[in-house]
Formats: sequence, C-alpha cells, structure tokens
Amino acid sequence: MSITTDRPAVSNGGTPLPVSLKHARLPRWSPPVIALAAAGAGVGIGLGAGLDSTVQWGLIAAALFVLGTFVLAAAVEGTRQAKDRLATSLVWMAFLIAVVPLASLLWETVSRGTAVLDGYFLSHSMGTTPDALPGGGIYHAIIGTLEQVGLATLIAAPIGLLTAIYLVEYGRGRLARAVTFFVDVMTGIPSIVAGLFILSVWILILGFGPSGFAGSMALAILMMPVVVRSTEEMLKLVPNELREASLALGVPKWRTILKVVLPTSIGGITTGVMLSIARITGETAPVLLLVWGAKTINNNPFEDAQQSLPLYVFQQWQQGSEASYDRAWAAALVLIAFVMILNLVARGIARWKAPKSGR
Repeated sequence: MSITTDRPAVSNGGTPLPVSLKHARLPRWSPPVIALAAAGAGVGIGLGAGLDSTVQWGLIAAALFVLGTFVLAAAVEGTRQAKDRLATSLVWMAFLIAVVPLASLLWETVSRGTAVLDGYFLSHSMGTTPDALPGGGIYHAIIGTLEQVGLATLIAAPIGLLTAIYLVEYGRGRLARAVTFFVDVMTGIPSIVAGLFILSVWILILGFGPSGFAGSMALAILMMPVVVRSTEEMLKLVPNELREASLALGVPKWRTILKVVLPTSIGGITTGVMLSIARITGETAPVLLLVWGAKTINNNPFEDAQQSLPLYVFQQWQQGSEASYDRAWAAALVLIAFVMILNLVARGIARWKAPKSGR
C-alpha cells in the first residue's frame, strides 16, 4: 500500500526543495497562428472539395480552429486546460457566427443604400415619378412612419404602463392571472393577425377606410405586450424598502407609486418603450393591409391611404427595376438609421434618469 502526503519534497540534507506552481502553457501567439492555419486549411479543403461558397470555407476553418486548439492544448497544457480552451473557442465561434451575417447585412445596406441617398431623396415623394425610372424620394414614407408609430405609441404606452403597474402593485387573484396570461399570448401574436383583426373590425364592420390610424391600432396591439413585460420587470427591480419607507410616512399608495416607484424605474421603462417602438417600426404586414400605401404626401393619418418606410421598401422591391432596387436599399438604410437613433435616445434617457448614487 502506498501512502501520499502533502509535505513538500526535501533533499538529502533536509532542505525543502522548491515546488513549482507553473505549468506548461501555449504561447500567446498560438491562437492567431492556429486561426491562420485553420483558415488556410479551410480554403484548401473547400477548393479541393469543389465548394464555391466562402461561408462553407469559413465553417470548415472554424471547426479546424476549435479542433486544433483542443488538440494542441491537450498535448501541452493538459486535458483540463484543453477543455477550458475548447469552451472559449466555441463561445468565440458562436459570437462570430452571429456577428458576421449582421455585419454583412449592414455593409450591404450601407454600400447599396448610399447610391441614391441624398437631400433630394429625403425631401421628395414618388408623386410624379414612375417606379421604373430614377428619381423620387421617401418624404411621404417618412411622414407616414412618424405619424403611425407616434399614434401607436400614444395608444400602447399608457395602456401598457398602467397594466404593468396593476400587475406589480395591485394584481392579485384570478384577474391578475388572466391579464398575465393574455399578455403572454399577445406577445406571440404574428403581426398579420393584428392587422386582420383591425381590418375586420375597423374597416369591414365599422366601415372606415384605410388610413394611417388603422395601421397605428394594429401596431399598438403588437407594442402593448412588450411595454407591459419590460415595465413589469423594471417595477419589480424597485426595492420594497423604498415603498415601505414611503408608506411608513403616511404617503398613500398611489402617491408612492407616482413619486417613488416610477421615478426610480423611469430609465428602464423608457428603454423598454423605445425598444418596443423599434420593434414595430419595421412591421410591413399590418401596414399593407390597413394603410395600403400612397405615392403622394398625406399628412392626415385619419383619412385616406398613407405610406410608410417598410411598406415603401416592399413595394419598390416588387417593381423589379434597377432604380426601384436603389430606392429600396436607400429606404432600408434610413429605416435602420431611424431604429438606431431610437436606441441611442433610449440609452441617453436611461442614463439621464438613472438614480444618482450618494457618497
């Protein structure tokens, strides 16, 4: 039987020998070298196998990089460190697989959208311009998008905010469970269903015509569950001690919510509302059913057909001409910029309204 101890090793003279805590490690330059070798091998295998897609070459190179990193780390550093490097490599590969298509889409949109994007394009409509010929612009689509999204926000934001306050501060029993259930159901409703609902009620039953307001009601249906869920989570993050301190001073509950709970969570609530606006800005199906689209400027969202940016992109792409393709890419670039500005504004408001920590 062999017995092991934790005592340090000693020399013949009784002097403890130094114990090294360092293990063999791959040099710092090994990951980029392995990546280059994997890229070269991926290209070679792709060409040898007759694969024409660079995406396939990249996937082969990624698999070779992960495998090569694990094998070399296992040989030099041991199995435990090799498993750690394997997990790290898989995380990086997943990140790149998610980012590369997004970066490719953004690059394609910017490179093709800037072809006709100028002041004339932003300040003119398609009123007198045939779709197959160059010219025209998206001014009428910008006006329609701003009005439709603005009306949808005016409808959905207050309803969503009050619903979330009820669920967090007052909601108990069957009614609260029913509201939570229907909010969850509405979260997964396809946009075309919301459009068909407003189409059947507002246009077919009540007899109103297509308008920007009809599209706004469908967009509000899509926006409300997002506002409710985000606001609900923000309100739950407010410490109960703040509520209890306010109530202990004799402040009514409604005033505690108005003066303590909402100011504390206003940054997160605003961010949720902005994200919900970004969620509905690119919707096309409800607008196609309810707004119909127009080539001229219509500043009245409550009467007649209107245009919007996502519907403009769809209709221009349908035309099939080179000029309409250029206009579709330019409008898509403006739509992306609009959503990006919304996100930046949300971050700014969240930072501005964040509670100040005392010293």
